[in-house]
Amino acid sequence: MAEYAERRWTSPDGLTLFARDYGGAAGVARLPVIAIHGLTRNSADFDIIAPLIAQSGRRVLAVDVRGRGRSDRAPDPMTYSPEVYARDILALMDQAGIDRAVFLGTSMGGLITMAIAAVRARTIAAAIINDVGPEVSPVGLARIAAYMGQAVEISTWAEAADHVKGLNAAALPHYTDADWAAFARRTFREGTEGTPVPDYDPDIAVPIRAAGAKAMVPNLWPFFRRLTRGRPVLLVHGETSDLLSPEIVARMRKAARKMAYVQVPGVGHAPMLDEPEARAAIFEFLAGVK
Repeated sequence: MAEYAERRWTSPDGLTLFARDYGGAAGVARLPVIAIHGLTRNSADFDIIAPLIAQSGRRVLAVDVRGRGRSDRAPDPMTYSPEVYARDILALMDQAGIDRAVFLGTSMGGLITMAIAAVRARTIAAAIINDVGPEVSPVGLARIAAYMGQAVEISTWAEAADHVKGLNAAALPHYTDADWAAFARRTFREGTEGTPVPDYDPDIAVPIRAAGAKAMVPNLWPFFRRLTRGRPVLLVHGETSDLLSPEIVARMRKAARKMAYVQVPGVGHAPMLDEPEARAAIFEFLAGVK
């Protein structure tokens, strides 16, 4: 695994949050990348693509959003919302002295990027949004809601690997047993009794359930138009995604005709960004951003 520095920052409401800080290779200074993961995931999701981007000369800050990974769990679960997440990321930028960055957001991370565009658009020099849009399919949302925050009884790491395979095999059909074992290590941690537990606060589900069914199908078209106005954007789309349908993709491309696009064949929600097609598109995109 590539080396990174451990960085911490303070949220506006006093939580200590964590990021992996991959220093950029020597050379001409270029805008850093802020990588934001999906709903129940953490910064480890970027442990392949982040070092590669850093080797190309860009610093990468891969964050653990509050309630995930090594960031604090929130005392008030109602703060698990895109608006609060966006303020947390802006606090990171302020405390790290970063005025502008390229944003790389997977699923929820893409929604957070759109929220930041609505609050402080000038901080986003360019954006890569991975398998998410201003609206999403209720089919994929229902699948995610079915397991999010639910208790799981896992005794061994082999059981954890079987569990994540059961949830994600349709999206990542090419994965081997070794891949699923590594996936489990990224998404579980060792609990107090020495057994694997999901590496996120189950209370992240509280605000979504409190808001009801309507909250599960957000309409973020105004935020998307703000994001894609006057800056480069790349959409990465899993070919078999159940969250981002071809119809939604078509509407996104019509609304943002200059947006770059890549489809990752044979992969669902969400591409891990280590796929050759995703990697090639990302580096071609970044090459055009100073």
